[in-house]
Amino acid sequence: MSQKVAIVILNWDGTNLLRQFLPSVIQFSKGDFTEIIVADNGSTDESHSVLKTEFPEVKVLDLKQNFGFARGYNEALKQIEADYFVILNSDVEVTSGWLNAPIRLMEADKKIAAVQPKILSYNQKTHFEYAGAAGGFIDKFGYPFCRGRIFDEVEADNGQYDDVVDIFWATGACMFVRSDLFREAGGFDVDFWAHMEEIDLCWRLKNRGFRVVYTPESTVFHLGGGSLSYDNPKKLYLNFRNNLWLLYKNLPSNQLFYILFIRMMLDGVAALKLLTEFNFNGIRSVLKAHYHFYLSLPELRLKRRQTEPFSNIEISSGRLTKSIVFQFYVRKKKRFSEIQF
Repeated sequence: MSQKVAIVILNWDGTNLLRQFLPSVIQFSKGDFTEIIVADNGSTDESHSVLKTEFPEVKVLDLKQNFGFARGYNEALKQIEADYFVILNSDVEVTSGWLNAPIRLMEADKKIAAVQPKILSYNQKTHFEYAGAAGGFIDKFGYPFCRGRIFDEVEADNGQYDDVVDIFWATGACMFVRSDLFREAGGFDVDFWAHMEEIDLCWRLKNRGFRVVYTPESTVFHLGGGSLSYDNPKKLYLNFRNNLWLLYKNLPSNQLFYILFIRMMLDGVAALKLLTEFNFNGIRSVLKAHYHFYLSLPELRLKRRQTEPFSNIEISSGRLTKSIVFQFYVRKKKRFSEIQF
């Protein structure tokens, strides 16, 4: 490997995760052109002392405060010079040779902007992990799903997705991305704070004519829920709000209002489902997300003007032209291979 690769892990009060997962990153990422960096998001635990005493080979960037995922990475990556960034969650165990295939793919094709490896569950290693699985897709109304995971239905890995394919988005749990294109596209949208900022970035990259690719030749194991559990009200709020932002920023003009209107109706259905489950915190999260979407429209219009010159090309790879909600809940298609594109 002759290109410089920076593996960047964002940490916030993650002493235990660093001790558990950083050893595999160090073991399987050695090389003259590879640097491992922990960007600390204002931790108040023992992270700094543990990194200094137990992992002296790792470079530490002290960001001084908690910027969240999106801005935290932006602030860190401004200070790092490399040909490729590897954005890696602190709760990911990597495996032998995990760096090779993604870098080789990008070296062979300059149109590939980002690559995702196979993401398996750390706790159930025979199964895909929720956040990323075998590559991210998106449906007509903005619902993200994965090869190997649709909503909460996660498949076992039986080699059914062991092919290199174009996808719509690569998970922020483990994403390889060209540094120049990351910066050219504006990095992550810091207003997202966390959740779906990687989908927004990949959409902007694809709108610029670049590819996002999945490879099974690189495998990592993700613990998941390391910062916020999947049913956390704040996570629910961020997912609903950020999904509306994602659509408003990136949809072609001729699709924007129709799709946004349908999506809001579907969010109403989701709120009713939460009501039947007596999940009142969840309902509040959905209502709060919609309120803040309307509140942020002036800023969103400015962002849309910046993306509009690129947003009217037709993107087919990784995008389902139908509703994944209908496919999953009405047609009972629980596996990716059953979905009718």
